[in-house]
Amino acid sequence: MHGVAVHAEERYGIGREATPAEIAGWNIDIGRDGTALPPGSGSVERGRIVFSEQCAACHGDSGQGGVGDRLVGGQGTLASPKPIRTVGSYWPYASTLFDYIRRAMPQNAPQSLSNEDVYAVSAYILSLNGIVSANAVLDAKSLAAVKMPNRDGFVSDPRPDVHNR
Repeated sequence: MHGVAVHAEERYGIGREATPAEIAGWNIDIGRDGTALPPGSGSVERGRIVFSEQCAACHGDSGQGGVGDRLVGGQGTLASPKPIRTVGSYWPYASTLFDYIRRAMPQNAPQSLSNEDVYAVSAYILSLNGIVSANAVLDAKSLAAVKMPNRDGFVSDPRPDVHNR
């Protein structure tokens, strides 16, 4: 990418190479093992408040769905003719929940929630699914330690549909 940006700048006289600070602002992905989870923490109780203010309009008062996806329930349905894919039934890693909420929610103001509020909303959604207790407080260590019900439900490498190595 470095060469492409420099080439465009020289050839067309537009653009510039991104600074390390600009790149860092976009480099917010979280590993499935919790790598790069930020400092902070959030409780289920705080998550209930943030969810009602920022999430319920789309996802329903209790995560049952609405304009936005259903977030709760569906455990035991994945092998059925009509699987219900929710955070509690389908998602393999709690860190993915944190990453997605921080990156994309709320839909009308992505990346506007503080890390503490993202931990809290994650805790609340996991609690609604019975994955953490109603009095849980999540931080980088405890969120990374959450074992999701479908963690082992995904095919690991090598994928059966990929044959060219």
